[in-house]
Amino acid sequence: MNKYKILFVCLGNICRSPAAEAVMRSMVESRRLSDAVEVDSAGIIGYHEGEQADPRMRSAAFQRGYRLTSISRPVRPDDFHSFDLIVGMDNSNMQSLRRMAPPDAHARLCLLTDFCADSGHTEVPDPYYGGLSGFVLVLDILEEACGRLLATLQDEKSLPTR
Repeated sequence: MNKYKILFVCLGNICRSPAAEAVMRSMVESRRLSDAVEVDSAGIIGYHEGEQADPRMRSAAFQRGYRLTSISRPVRPDDFHSFDLIVGMDNSNMQSLRRMAPPDAHARLCLLTDFCADSGHTEVPDPYYGGLSGFVLVLDILEEACGRLLATLQDEKSLPTR
């Protein structure tokens, strides 16, 4: 079976999308689905290319048991062909992704908060210019949405339910 490949995307790939990658990777590993699901992250812009995630995001994530190890990179044209699902963090990301997607793109695009039940979150807010509470809120949203996304994939894609 080919791996189902998910790419999480935010503006600069230093806060939300690397955190989403780490949260989802943790969930995939804890359910022993690493042979079935692969995750990565990227940014709309390449301004932070080659950098680690923001230290505040890494710290907040570490306190919940997540290690953010990804290195920032921009979305590449071939991502639309090599990933099955590209997940944006906010509406601006989604608009950019739709503009960037080639007409023959393989990847399905969706907003991560489409998987938030009744929490009222319509976007994953960018915590970059705020305080610690913003990073904590992002993790709260990511845990809910990634859990529901993975459950949906297990239903839709017949991934193992271990």
